[in-house]
Amino acid sequence: MITENEIRKIAALAHLEITDDEVALYTPQMSSIVEYVEQLNELDTSLIEPATGGLTIEGEIFDSTRDDVPLESLGQINALAEAPDAAAGHFRVPKVL
Repeated sequence: MITENEIRKIAALAHLEITDDEVALYTPQMSSIVEYVEQLNELDTSLIEPATGGLTIEGEIFDSTRDDVPLESLGQINALAEAPDAAAGHFRVPKVL
């Protein structure tokens, strides 16, 4: 179950302003979504091979696997260096409504 405090934390992490009414509205909705997705944990997947690579015939031709090796982080300064419109240490993107 998702709590109201978790909704507030998610909103803060996403830099969203959220009212108490919105918190009350979204808490049960988010809880329902999480409960629905958690149903996947009930499935027995022990006999299913992991999907690696191609979901298409063309994808089957190429080996798209690679070693999972940690690499050095790009870093905020380098990541934003090529951004067309960086602001206050973040990527700024057009509003989509």
